[in-house]
Amino acid sequence: MSDQDNISCKVVLVGDSGVGKTSIINRYLNNKYNENVEITVASTYNYKVLKYPKYNKSISFDIWDTAGQEQYRSVAKSFYINAAIGIMVYDIRRKPSFESIKEYWYEQMKESGEENMILGIAGNKCDLFTEEEVTEKEVKKFAESIGAVFKLTSCKENVGINELFLECGKKFLEANNLLGNDDKGKKDNENLKIDGKNDKNNGNKGKGKCC
Repeated sequence: MSDQDNISCKVVLVGDSGVGKTSIINRYLNNKYNENVEITVASTYNYKVLKYPKYNKSISFDIWDTAGQEQYRSVAKSFYINAAIGIMVYDIRRKPSFESIKEYWYEQMKESGEENMILGIAGNKCDLFTEEEVTEKEVKKFAESIGAVFKLTSCKENVGINELFLECGKKFLEANNLLGNDDKGKKDNENLKIDGKNDKNNGNKGKGKCC
């Protein structure tokens, strides 16, 4: 694989119904937010190229949005196979949606994803922090225990979403030895571009400040 290659990477977003998986993808791909999003049935496919000019690399993210309803879970399992990045989404206002990550979605990712799958956790709807049922500290502890990237996100206010994909992509390149030994572990967010445009998103600003 040469430095000029566009590296393909399968990404799946999982989580309970209504946590905002589709809204995260819409914001990430199109920089749009719609409060009235239809519930995903089975899965939908999307595509985006993420560029790392510092390393002369780019990743083709093949993004799959999966259904969270229990009646569709058996169908959705087939879309986890060979996934290189798994992003688990919960609603910060719904404690059970985080418990589902620990008790169900994480196990599904381990079972069906690639052996060295990169994991991400999105604490979505952080603009509604006054209704929070899951503390940031609690989620950070779990994320650290499984080696996952964790970001608080808001589709409405466009917070944390770009950073989540950027960091997961960077970990993917590192895990597959695609950055080069001299570059591993270096901070390069200021050099990252998405589709040729500088990423202006300031990302996770913490509880009470994300918006």
